[in-house]
Amino acid sequence: METKRILAINPGSTSTKIAVYDGEKLVFLKNIKHSVDDLAPFPKIIDQYDFRKKVILKELKAAEIELDKIRIVVGRGGLVKPVPSGVFLVNEQMKHDIRNSKKDHASNLGCFIAEDIANSLPDSMSVITDPVVVDELEDIARIAGHPLFQRISIFHALNQKAVARKYAKSVSKKYEEVNVIVAHLGGGISVGAHKKGRVIDVNQALDGEGPFSPERSGTLPIGDVCAMAFSGKYTHEEMKLMFKGKGGFAAYLGTNDAYEVEQRCLAGDKEAIKIHDAMIYQVAKEIGSLSTVLKGKVDAIILTGGIAFNPDFNKQVEERTSWIAPVVIYPGEDEMAALAMNGLMVLNNEIEPIDYK
Repeated sequence: METKRILAINPGSTSTKIAVYDGEKLVFLKNIKHSVDDLAPFPKIIDQYDFRKKVILKELKAAEIELDKIRIVVGRGGLVKPVPSGVFLVNEQMKHDIRNSKKDHASNLGCFIAEDIANSLPDSMSVITDPVVVDELEDIARIAGHPLFQRISIFHALNQKAVARKYAKSVSKKYEEVNVIVAHLGGGISVGAHKKGRVIDVNQALDGEGPFSPERSGTLPIGDVCAMAFSGKYTHEEMKLMFKGKGGFAAYLGTNDAYEVEQRCLAGDKEAIKIHDAMIYQVAKEIGSLSTVLKGKVDAIILTGGIAFNPDFNKQVEERTSWIAPVVIYPGEDEMAALAMNGLMVLNNEIEPIDYK
């Protein structure tokens, strides 16, 4: 029987998650933590890839994982140029684009580590899948309102696509046969309109466009932002932190921990309840807006991410949006399973890996 063993690699800022699957079965999962001292010798994140690769191989050896059985190594997609959804073969062009990226992000390590490990194995390939820069926007969605600006697609593509496929399978359909609105609810919030397998509109979640979130401010009144930027009171870096890092819950309530805010609400904290409910209001409004993008033809509204564990949040969103379509909850985000699922589709010849150009 042919082995369909998959190694999934997900580099984060201070950790590297790895998982080994035999087909759909998880056989090994590890979250490797990296201390400040571990990472201190590396001027840039991209310089860490050899260090992280060696740590991964050490953990796999300790777990007695037979590397020769691995047929595909799936790395977390980095900040490559905008691409459609899919599985992309790691190649020189991809590595060149990441090396020359203006944004030094931990996800950029995925392709380098995946390729190095796959190249050391007798019969394995290296790929990345559904990076955050997946771009399937319709042309009309790109128009921002002034020719010097353009709306772009940066969102939680991996998890959004994974839960949309999961929903489609639950109703005995293919992802390409359904229209869904997916709200990924985490430290950042992205809400996407999925039309027959393509995300045709979505808020740019990286910089905080759309609903505010535990640490991002969301879309702000542009006139006030301009006035503040030229007031002389704030530096460029301070302004950026207002939008991403110290916005949302962090600005209003002094914490970016959504669970802490949930507990404060349950304890009757009126300010926490007001801000919490305002975030729900903005998420629901974003969902309503995207229902017009799909012309009202919505099979389901999907709530996912860590905040989707909050039953009150889900209930309030459902009260505001269930008239559009049924609300389905897939709490949390299983990125390792999503990476492996895409690798398995390649091994099963359900999809063809794409040459990155």
